[in-house]
Amino acid sequence: MNLANKLTILRVILVPIFIAFMTIDALWAKIAGLLIFIIASLTDMLDGQIARKRNMITTFGKFADPLADKMLTTAAFLVFMQQDIIGAWPVFIILVREFAVSGIRLAAAAEGEVIAASFWGKFKTVTQMLSIVVGIILMCIPQIPLNITALIIQILVWICVVFTVISGVEYVVKNWKLMKLK
Repeated sequence: MNLANKLTILRVILVPIFIAFMTIDALWAKIAGLLIFIIASLTDMLDGQIARKRNMITTFGKFADPLADKMLTTAAFLVFMQQDIIGAWPVFIILVREFAVSGIRLAAAAEGEVIAASFWGKFKTVTQMLSIVVGIILMCIPQIPLNITALIIQILVWICVVFTVISGVEYVVKNWKLMKLK
């Protein structure tokens, strides 16, 4: 197991810890959750850089890295939803895209192909992670009324939804041939 894959596994391990802190109703817990989310997000950037720089790109990494990203961002969106900050629709749309792309990747794997993340897929992930960080920071500022915090987070999440849909459409269009609809 190389260093890049270990960082991906670390990100997966950090997800339930992040959720645990974010569901505690205390400022210190939200700050801890924010720090854990930032560390987990940085492992995403680092594992890719390390894998490319040291020629450690593996099939495991190509599958596990996007899965770890999805786990992390979905966990944050579910926390926002659980705390009545966002509704179910943006989370549903994001999950539909994630399941569709995962299905395409499985179809590709069945054909012996591995689909790496595209520019739009990476941009979607970065947009989601930055929006989540900003959202959690806003949650940590008690001087901002909750309704204002929720509104800003909702706007950020809907911007994420736009990029999520764009990246999902790109995956479907680029990989339509793998679906073999007969």
